[in-house]
Amino acid sequence: MLNSKFNFSSIAKVALGITLFGAFAACKQEAQLDAKQLTFTVQDINIVPKPNAVKLNEGAFLFTDKTQVYIAEKEWLPLAEILQQPFHSAAGITINTASSLSEENYISIKKDTSLAPEHYELQVTSNHINIKASDYNGALYGLESILQLLPPQIESTSVVSKVTWAIPNVQITDGPRFSWRGVMLDVSRHFFKKEYVKEVIDELAFHKMNTLHLHLVDDQGWRIEIKKYPKLTEVGAFRVDQEGVNWRSRRTPELGEKATYGGYYTQEDLKEIVAYAQKKGIEVIPEIEMPAHVMSAIAAYPELSCTGEPIMVPSGSIWPITDIYCAGKDSTFEFLEDVLDEVMTIFPSKYIHVGGDEATKTEWKKCPHCQERIKTEKLSDVDELQSYFMKRIEKYIVSKNKQMIGWDEILEGGLAPEATVMSWRGFKGGWEASEQGHDVIMTPVSHCYFDYYQGPQDSEPEAFNAYTPLSQVYTFDPVVDSMSTEQASHILGGQANLWSEYIPTTTHSEYMLYPRLSAMSEALWSEKEQKNWPDFSRRVQVQMQRYAFGDINYAKSAYSIMANDSAAIAQKAIVVKLTTEFPNADIRYTLDGSEVDKAAKKYTDSIMITKSGTLKAAVFKDGEPYGAEFKKHYQLHKALGKNITFTKQPYRAYRGSGPFTLVNGLGGSLDFHDGKWQAWLDSDMEAIIDLGEQTLIHNVQVSALESQGSGINFPTAVTVWVSKDGKHFTDETQLKRPFTKNANRSKYVFDLELKKQEVQYLKIVANNYKTGLGGGSFIFLDEIVVE
Repeated sequence: MLNSKFNFSSIAKVALGITLFGAFAACKQEAQLDAKQLTFTVQDINIVPKPNAVKLNEGAFLFTDKTQVYIAEKEWLPLAEILQQPFHSAAGITINTASSLSEENYISIKKDTSLAPEHYELQVTSNHINIKASDYNGALYGLESILQLLPPQIESTSVVSKVTWAIPNVQITDGPRFSWRGVMLDVSRHFFKKEYVKEVIDELAFHKMNTLHLHLVDDQGWRIEIKKYPKLTEVGAFRVDQEGVNWRSRRTPELGEKATYGGYYTQEDLKEIVAYAQKKGIEVIPEIEMPAHVMSAIAAYPELSCTGEPIMVPSGSIWPITDIYCAGKDSTFEFLEDVLDEVMTIFPSKYIHVGGDEATKTEWKKCPHCQERIKTEKLSDVDELQSYFMKRIEKYIVSKNKQMIGWDEILEGGLAPEATVMSWRGFKGGWEASEQGHDVIMTPVSHCYFDYYQGPQDSEPEAFNAYTPLSQVYTFDPVVDSMSTEQASHILGGQANLWSEYIPTTTHSEYMLYPRLSAMSEALWSEKEQKNWPDFSRRVQVQMQRYAFGDINYAKSAYSIMANDSAAIAQKAIVVKLTTEFPNADIRYTLDGSEVDKAAKKYTDSIMITKSGTLKAAVFKDGEPYGAEFKKHYQLHKALGKNITFTKQPYRAYRGSGPFTLVNGLGGSLDFHDGKWQAWLDSDMEAIIDLGEQTLIHNVQVSALESQGSGINFPTAVTVWVSKDGKHFTDETQLKRPFTKNANRSKYVFDLELKKQEVQYLKIVANNYKTGLGGGSFIFLDEIVVE
C-alpha cells in the first residue's frame, strides 16, 4: 500500500459498482505534499506485462501542474499525448511539452541507439523521470509503464479527486521477448465501427502490443471499400438480419431478400485508423481472405466462382465452404490483384494476410476451368491447385515489396517461398513451417482463441463451445521445446484471435478481450523465467481496477467458482471441491440455498453433502461478494448409485464418467463436454434401472440438454414403466415435448408424476427428434432422478 505521514482514505466503489482492492488506494490530497514522505513496496509495482528488471529506490515522483515533458526527437513529439490525455481526463492536470529541460519536475525522453528495438530504460527520481529508447515504440512503452505505476484512477474518463498522483522511484530495464505481439479483430462476422477499433488500439498500446490484424473479409461480410468494385460493399457488406437466431441455426437467405445488417469502412476510415495506430506504435495488418471465406464477394460478383450462379451473403454459419473463388479463371486473379492494389495504398504494413484456410474444393474438382489449369500447370490435384493459387498471389504481393501471411493450410500442396505462416490448428503447422525455413506467428486454438469461453458456461455469455481461461492464456509460449535453435529464430511471436460469430456488440467484445489480453501480453513480452502465475494473479487484479475506471466491460471469470464434484456411493454422499483460477480466494458458501454473505461459512476443504440441497458459493473481496455466484442443486435420490443398463450404449464420444453417469447425483452444466453428460445419436435412449429391492416411489425426473446449433435436441417424449420383477413392466407414464426451434443452449427436466407404489425396476425411454432418419440429432442426458 501507499504510505506516508499523511492520512489516506480508500475508495469504496469503482464505476462498475465493484469493490476495489490492492495497491494505490485513493489519497487525500494535501497541499505541498513532499514526495520524499511517500514510501512504496515492491507490491505496489503492478506493471503488466512484467518488466525484465526493476529496482525500487526510496522516494517518489509527484505529478503536478508544474510537471513538463521534454522530448528530444522531433518525430517523437506525438508521444506527449500518452501522458497528457489521461492526466487531463482523470486528474485535471495539464502536462505541457517543454522545448528544453526544466530544472526539476520534468520527464525527459531521449534516443539511445545502443538499446535494442522496442527496448527502453526508465529512471524515476523525486526530481525527474528519464526515458531512454532507440526507437519510438520503446519510448512509448516507457510512458505506458509510468501510467501503470500510477494509481488505477489515472484511467478514469472523468476527474477523480483526492488522489495523490505519485509513482515510486524505480529503475526499469525492459524489452520484449517477441517482435510480433498482436490481436486479430474479426470485423466481418459482426461489424465494429472505427471508434471502437481505436479504443482497442489504445489498449494494445497500454499492454505493449504492437500489431492489430483486421479480418476484413469473410463469407458473412466484406468490410473494406474497393472503389473499382463498388458492389463489394453495396452488396457484400450487408446480410439478411437474423440476429435473433443462433449463429449455427440461421437459414439460407432467399435470392433477392432484403439485406440490412452490416456496414463497412471507407478507405478514409481505414487510413484514419492506420494513422491513429501509428501514433500508438501499432502496425495494422489487413486480411483479405482467399480462396475461401469469400461468399460476400461472390454475392456481389457471381462470376468469381466456378459456377457463376448468384448467391446471397449468408447470415450465419456455413459449412462446408464450397462457394470459393475459381482458380481456373484469369479474371479471378485480375480481380484479386486490383483489390490488393487498393488495399496496399491504404495499409503501409510490411505484411498482407491472405487467409488460405478451410477451402472445400468440391467445385474445383468439377470446374472445367480449374481442371484445365491443373492440366496446363502440370499440377497433381486440387490441393496443389490451391498451392498454385497462393504462390501466384504471393508473387504479386512480393512484386509490391510486401510479404504474404497465410493460415497454416497454405502449407498443403507446397508453400509459397517467402510466405509467413500463421499457425492456428495447434503448434504443428508452425513447427513444420519453421523447419522449412519460414517465419511463423503462433496463434493456436488451445491458447489464443478469445472467442472461446473463459469461465463456467452457465455463468458466461454465449461463446464458441470451447474453453480458454485466463490461466491457460498465461501459459502460452510460441516456441515449442522440440524446436531447434534455428527453428526458434523463425518464431516471430504470437497473437490472440477474437472471431466474432457470437460477439455482436462492443461491450461483449471487451468482455472477451479483457483481462485475457493482459495474460497474452505477458506471455509474449516477458522472459520465460519472469513468468509466475501467483504473481501475475496479484498484478492483473490491479489491472482490472484500471479497466473499471476506464469503463471497460472486463470479465471477472477468473473469480468464477468451479466445482469438482464426485459421488461417494458407499457413503450415499457427494463430495465437492471448490476452486477459482486465482489462488487463495476467499470463498464462502451455504448448503441450504440461503444467500451467501460475509457471515457464511468459509471454504477451507472439500464439502461432504449427505442430504439433498442447494449449494451456493461466492468469492469475497473486502467483505463483499465479487464475480458470479455459484449455485447447484444436489439431489440424493433413490436411484443414486443403482445399477443401470441400456438397450443401446451411449455414443462413443459422450459416455460421461462411466456406467453410473445418469444415477450419480451430479447434474451437468451447459457445457456438454464437462463429463457429466451421456448422449445418443439418431436413436432413442432406453434404460432399465434396478433399485436393488422393492422401493416406494412416486416421481421420475429426466434432465436433458438442448443446443440446436450443435445438433443437440430435447427428447420429443419421455416414457416411464415400472416393474417388480424386471420382466413385466406396467403403468406407463409419458410426458411429450414437441420439437420447437430454440436459439439458446438450455436444460429441461421431464418431470413425470407416477402412481405411488413399491417397485424394483424402472424402464425409461427418451425419444429422439429424428430417430432413424440419419439427421444427426443427439439426445444428451445428465441425470435420472427417482423419488
